[in-house]
Amino acid sequence: MAGALEGIRVLDMGRVLAGPSSAALMGDMGAEVIKLEQPGRGDDSRGFAPMKNGVSCYYKNFNRSKKGITLDLKTGKDVFLELVKTVDVLVENFRPGTMKKLGLGYEELKKINPGLIYGCISGFGSTGPYRNRAGYDTMSQAWSGVMSITGWPEDDPVRCGASFGDVIGGLNLTIGILAALRQREKTGVGQFIDISLTDGCVIAAASMFEVYLATGKVPTKNGNRYTSSAPGGGYHTKDGYCVINGSAPKFWGMLVEIIGHPELLHDPRFETNALRVKNREELDPIVEAWTMTLTTQEVIDTLLPKGFACAPILKLDQVVANEQIGGARNMFPVVDDPEGGPTRFVNSAIKMSDGGPEIRCPAPTLGQHNDEIYSTVLGYSAEKIQELKEKGII
Repeated sequence: MAGALEGIRVLDMGRVLAGPSSAALMGDMGAEVIKLEQPGRGDDSRGFAPMKNGVSCYYKNFNRSKKGITLDLKTGKDVFLELVKTVDVLVENFRPGTMKKLGLGYEELKKINPGLIYGCISGFGSTGPYRNRAGYDTMSQAWSGVMSITGWPEDDPVRCGASFGDVIGGLNLTIGILAALRQREKTGVGQFIDISLTDGCVIAAASMFEVYLATGKVPTKNGNRYTSSAPGGGYHTKDGYCVINGSAPKFWGMLVEIIGHPELLHDPRFETNALRVKNREELDPIVEAWTMTLTTQEVIDTLLPKGFACAPILKLDQVVANEQIGGARNMFPVVDDPEGGPTRFVNSAIKMSDGGPEIRCPAPTLGQHNDEIYSTVLGYSAEKIQELKEKGII
């Protein structure tokens, strides 16, 4: 199936997760993505666990739907510049200033390709006093305040268990690139897209920042409770844990009947959502006294048919096997990889009726498409390609 980005060529210089995840999504959408790596070494994530048949599934997941070439930027600068002339988009997440030091920053590249859309991800973006600092996912969660509001009140701050700062950064870059492609249709020129991992984490915590911006109160760790609604959050059950939201007037009215305390509906401590939030230390134990009499599945079976938002806390193996997530939404498709064999990957969350993303090919081996790209895109002869190989340029 033709993808929505068919006809767009992307040069992916990204490493590890943030940049490569953006390029992979564009590849899923039909763009021709060329993954550029250092000869002999490649992306650092090629050595990241988990491994299958000696190859990294981490690398494979974030570099699917791409072709792969190698090029030494120091000795092959002329080759790189020729390549840049042919692409629509360049993606990189090097340490800030790296490309500029090589003479390959956006200001130089746009001179040879005015239509180039240059997408850059870094810890803090390209402006401000922190612009040259190294920044990784954990640092972005720390600097953005996300870790200060994650965990239990009596415990240390907690990093989100997944690298969501990197993933959000990759999504923000993709959104910016798509907007820039649309803008280029009108103006004919490209632009520089500047993505900060920390900014992305700030956006992810926007609802919590609004508490401070509106009231001056600094939110802190609140466990699994909702900040602005009650009852809502996590409750222990006879055999585990579940999450429930019963804060809307309709559901609060039903919940008091279900838990056997209809008198709470007119209790002055709990008459409004704002009062329930204020007095949740008294309310939550009453709700949990009911959930503790039932198994998690019994709680879900009681509330779900009545329209409540509620859920068990699934482990990752349960998510993969789930009929909705792993089944109907196909979030873990099997890809036949020539190195790893049949391998399950995490799919794109975007579903479209036409031209949507799909995994189009396995991740490339190191330099797998050197001959193809350098001959068809740059028109190099077999002799010249062999010479570049012998010199270690590719």
